[in-house]
Amino acid sequence: MTLAGTERTGTVSGTNRAEGHVRLTMAARRGGTRRSRVAECGSLRVRFPAACAGAQEAVLVNTAGGIAGGDRFSIAVTLEESAKLVVTTAAAEKIYRTDGPQAALAVTATLAADAELTWLPQETILFDRARLARTVDIAMAETARLVFAETIVFGRSAMGETVRDGQFAEHWRVRRGGKLVFAENFRLDGTISSCCCLRSAARPCPASGSTDMDGSFLAVAMIQMSPPCT
Repeated sequence: MTLAGTERTGTVSGTNRAEGHVRLTMAARRGGTRRSRVAECGSLRVRFPAACAGAQEAVLVNTAGGIAGGDRFSIAVTLEESAKLVVTTAAAEKIYRTDGPQAALAVTATLAADAELTWLPQETILFDRARLARTVDIAMAETARLVFAETIVFGRSAMGETVRDGQFAEHWRVRRGGKLVFAENFRLDGTISSCCCLRSAARPCPASGSTDMDGSFLAVAMIQMSPPCT
């Protein structure tokens, strides 16, 4: 390839990609939930602002400034018995255009008895010709509680952006007491702009979920689960 603005030729290294990984374990202690293990790698960080009373809050920060094709990110959260955690992000995550491999983001969570996880990140912004594959895998005890929501925005309408083509795939699995209680696969591929008028209602099930699309806004698998009534 010819490098822009020069007469030199060269190749872009396939290894020149961002990676970020966070491993987080929270434990219930006297006075509230505390960190028992935090591991960070690459461009992904987690901070604990202690700005609110009640459950501990974790804020994810991607210092790479966004996600491009071939990037790899993963987040693993473990809540020990009775631990409570709210997870959010410092900013909306941006998924940039790529003509190469897709980006990948994996989220896993393990919730022990009476643990409570609230996952409410800011939206993910998908730009034209972006490619993202995201997996969510959650294992929770019978008495654990979970609120887990993700939102996809197709371009920034205030900036006059339109998403015409791209790829977005989601793979969700939630298990309670070892049993699969929620599973959803969602995929958009190719001409996304022609799909933005589609709507589908949430289905009644133990874990209520939806893939409702309206214009440039998509609420993906908004899950709320509480312990079964006894």
